[in-house]
This record gives sequence, structure tokens and C-alpha cells, in this order.
Amino acid sequence: MAGRQNVSPKRLVDPGPSPQQIDDMLTMAGTAPDHGQLTPWRFVIVPIDKRTLLAEVFALALIDRDPGATLEQIEAAREKAHRAPVLMLAVARLGAADPDIPPFERVVSLGAAIQNLLLSAHALGFGAGLTSGQAMASPRMRALFGLAEGEVPVCFVNVGTIAKAKPPRLRPRADTFTSTL
Repeated sequence: MAGRQNVSPKRLVDPGPSPQQIDDMLTMAGTAPDHGQLTPWRFVIVPIDKRTLLAEVFALALIDRDPGATLEQIEAAREKAHRAPVLMLAVARLGAADPDIPPFERVVSLGAAIQNLLLSAHALGFGAGLTSGQAMASPRMRALFGLAEGEVPVCFVNVGTIAKAKPPRLRPRADTFTSTL
């Protein structure tokens, strides 16, 4: 676990995980703490043959926010959809639930599911990283992924082989974020 670090999608290349490895990673995500057993989240895999649809949403979301965006900026937005061999959207289910589990607990469950997925990718020898941005709030993003009322796109999970490793980052010491009552 100590060796895992966020890897930029720009540094993730083929080969990515096999379909069985992806299933294994998602199975591990499913072991996350889940008060009320709601599974208050889901993942949407974006296959290679659908990346052009996502690229167009990224470009149009940029134009919606900034009608003066340059062609270079629009192309850079499109390119983000094509970086990592495996790309999936993490979605939080924050609408009404029975039993009534507070939304913040459901977000914590999603965070634990994402961390389990990241650790599973690392254990399998892959790099992984999370990405988000202003396009996450776009109605175009909601439409592309068929998000229901109460569902929130949180981040993309990117997985692949690390093309170039970066030096380990300095981690905070436990005493810098821990106190005793």
C-alpha cells in the first residue's frame, strides 16, 4: 500500500488490465464499507470504441463554459478521453434511499470503493489515477452516462501500465493528522 501513488493518465499505456482483472478490481471495490448495504455508487466503464463520444462531451463542455476556447484547448479537452487503456466513471448515488443513510456516508463508501479499486490495480502491477474537472458538472456528461436523479459523477478512474515511474512522494507522518481526545 505504501508504494501506491496517483499516476497521471498521460503516463498510463497499454497493456491495461484484462477483462478478468477489471472484474477482479471491481469485485474488490465491492468490499468497501457500506452502511445499510445500499451500494450507493457505481462504476461505468468507457470502452475504447466509445471514447470518441466522451471526447466530444469534454470538448463541448469546454465550449459551453468558455465560448472563446481556442482550437488547441478544445483538442486538448478531447484528448483526455483517449489517455489510459482503462477508463471508468465513478458515480455516487446520493438521492433518496431506504434505509435513509446520509449522503456523506454514501460518499465515504464510494471513496473506500475507489481506494479498493486503486489498491487492487496496484497489487496487479498496474498504475492508476483519478481525474475530474469542470466537465463533471456538465449536463452533457450526465446525458452521455445516463445519470439518474440523485446520481453525481465524482471522478474518472484511469488504469494502465506505467510508462515512466516518478519518484515516491513524501507522505505525511501520522502525528501531523492525529490527535487524542
